[in-house]
Amino acid sequence: MPERQQVSTIVNARWVATVDAHNSILENQSIIIDKGRILAILPQTQTEYAAQDTVNLPHHAVMPGLINAHTHAAMSLFRGLADDLPLMTWLNDHIWPAEGRWVNDDFTRDGALLAMAEMIRGGTTCFSDMYFFPNVVAKAVNDVQMRAQLAFPILDFPSSWAQNADEYLRKGLQLHDDFRHHPLINIGFGPHAPYTVSDGPLQKVVAFSAETNMLIQMHVHETAFEVEDATQKSGKRPLHRLHELGLLSPHLQAVHMTQLNDYEIALLAQTGTHVVHCPESNLKLASGFCPVAKLLEAGVNVALGTDGAASNNDLDMFGEMRTAALLAKGVSGNPSAVPASAALRMATINGAKALGIDSVTGSLEVGKSADLIAVQLDDVTCQPFYHLESQLVYSTPSSQVTDSWVAGKRLMKNRELTTIDLPAVLARTQEWKKKIAEADHP
Repeated sequence: MPERQQVSTIVNARWVATVDAHNSILENQSIIIDKGRILAILPQTQTEYAAQDTVNLPHHAVMPGLINAHTHAAMSLFRGLADDLPLMTWLNDHIWPAEGRWVNDDFTRDGALLAMAEMIRGGTTCFSDMYFFPNVVAKAVNDVQMRAQLAFPILDFPSSWAQNADEYLRKGLQLHDDFRHHPLINIGFGPHAPYTVSDGPLQKVVAFSAETNMLIQMHVHETAFEVEDATQKSGKRPLHRLHELGLLSPHLQAVHMTQLNDYEIALLAQTGTHVVHCPESNLKLASGFCPVAKLLEAGVNVALGTDGAASNNDLDMFGEMRTAALLAKGVSGNPSAVPASAALRMATINGAKALGIDSVTGSLEVGKSADLIAVQLDDVTCQPFYHLESQLVYSTPSSQVTDSWVAGKRLMKNRELTTIDLPAVLARTQEWKKKIAEADHP
């Protein structure tokens, strides 16, 4: 018998949801992992490989790690601070004043660690973050060993991180240089929204993006008020303005997009612009409904995000998949709109495409990074089941995620985090809660 090849990890799973081009569902498979990548996916009877670590998952589905394509991670420390309010009231009267008072290096690090702990336990292995002090978040991501896109903020007005648009850009471009070769972290531009960033900085973003190949994430058409206000002031809908400035392209991840007409949907498809759908945040803030079924039918790539925990109020991508699928059916009047398989793709490979990393992650295929999660399906909430994708999207709570790997490194083992000191994170969270609550109610 020939000697077996030694590899780092073999994961033996009852089911494998590959999310490949054919949405293949495999049974009783071994995922062979070495040097952080998927070396092979073979029947469990394989005898070619032996591993330092063999993980047997007889009641689990293994699937790609979920990709949360839009977060404000540190805002987890504002979870529940200002609920049941419309967007502009929520921002102007509550969130922006709280950020001005509290957001600094320590707040950002502690909030990001809380968010990453929640995301890993919920099956997310990659996230896109748009928030202040992205340099601090980058260090935390590096420590935890998640995968992330950090879209550094750009605004016309000052914050605790920068004083003007030029300083935001200068600091962000330096961050890009610092992390240019990092295997897990990509730096992108994060102009906040059309109503907070003027033409000059946006033109610089377009030029720098073309020069560096850096991606851009921006809140666009989040509310009817945003669109109506811009139209009254300038005679242009925000998306039209962004198109004139050259932003609409495969480099742009347009977040929210609840206010779209048929011409704009065709324009997004024509320009290759990605849409990041945040259904639960949009519902909670009564911002409107992204026309996901129409976008997908037009060929637009639609990814999923949670938004921040201050407006969601969780970072649960399993919940987001379910809400996205159900909401699309209700909005379109078509129960076949966004079936389970499409929702699963929105939370995995579509997110990878939007973030420009679909050659690396987003599906379980030979040669790709070993970014995967294990979901236990013998719980009462998951029985019986007949169709794996439907079960994962419509029935399975994120608490059924037991294990998580990023680039072959195990970040969660049997529900225990391996790269985050959860008791310490929770202790720091309580300290922040006490300070913030006492300031609001002295």
